[in-house]
Amino acid sequence: MQYDLMPGRARFPSLHGRVVLITGGASGIGRSIVEHFSDQGSQVAFVDVRFDLAEALVSAIAARGLARPWFAVCDLRDTNALRAVVADVGRTLGPVRVLVNNAGNDDRHTLDQVTPEYFDDRIAVNLKHQLFAAQAVRPQMREAGGGSIINMNSITWTVADGDCVCYVTAKAAITGLTRALATELGPENIRVNSITPGWVMTERQVQLWLTPEGERQIDARQALKGRLYPPDIARMALWLAADDSRMCSKQTFVVDAGWI
Repeated sequence: MQYDLMPGRARFPSLHGRVVLITGGASGIGRSIVEHFSDQGSQVAFVDVRFDLAEALVSAIAARGLARPWFAVCDLRDTNALRAVVADVGRTLGPVRVLVNNAGNDDRHTLDQVTPEYFDDRIAVNLKHQLFAAQAVRPQMREAGGGSIINMNSITWTVADGDCVCYVTAKAAITGLTRALATELGPENIRVNSITPGWVMTERQVQLWLTPEGERQIDARQALKGRLYPPDIARMALWLAADDSRMCSKQTFVVDAGWI
């Protein structure tokens, strides 16, 4: 699925050359975030479990004449591997100034299907790595004079979707995580915010869940009648990463087309 990357795009001079680390950057919203930061001239690093998709993205960005992003395969459920990646990025590119905790998976399930093992795995996939990624980048941001951490949330917990209770639970917790981190890290000039997307038309969403009934739901519940696409989320991430939002912290920024 192709998205229009840059019509009427804003330029953020403070992002040029800034080291940005993005989790889950090979596809969907993460891919668009990688593309947008690359277009701003940032030094982009990203991790994902899909080597094939990541390599294709790196090649596509380089083909546009932009700097090749730094990429590593990393299963974010492995906290030690995540810490090693953050350290490697710092050694290779310089201190991370922007962290986008994007990785997640909205696997569908019912309450009766949930086992303790499945619950732990969903929390690890959707929540735990956000905390430990923030912990790992903190020293780099502090030594660099500050930074911006952006946690990816979801409206699923605010509308109480009933077909993915573990995912909804993890996403609800991200709001508390964001606010607590913002309080602790604020004295070090590290800002922490979350982005709460609505129903974004990623390739995964379109292939798996966008039915005619889903289309009707969007038309009925969105105040704006268009469709949300990954660049709509990526552009919010750019602003939150840039110095333009320097006094914004402990907030969630909703990009849902006015979901009712």
